[in-house]
Amino acid sequence: MATVSFTPHLKRHVDCDSINVDGVTIAEVLDSAFDAYDRLRGYVVDEQGRLRKHVVIFIDGEPVKDRIHLTDAVANDAEVYVMQALSGG
Repeated sequence: MATVSFTPHLKRHVDCDSINVDGVTIAEVLDSAFDAYDRLRGYVVDEQGRLRKHVVIFIDGEPVKDRIHLTDAVANDAEVYVMQALSGG
């Protein structure tokens, strides 16, 4: 199972601890995480299921390349980090 962790910024909006989930693509992994934390979905992906502009996901230290279809492969023992960037001035 992949371990999915969320940044403190996301945790301020949704109470979401690290979670172990199954999935072979980042889309499947996220869907499993959203099953546990449904409110998190709107912060991470848009209405079409694409990664939001100010969100970045790392799989074992490498950024997700397919931000539209989320087809990046996820190994069974992967570490996945979901981060929401802060912007503004």
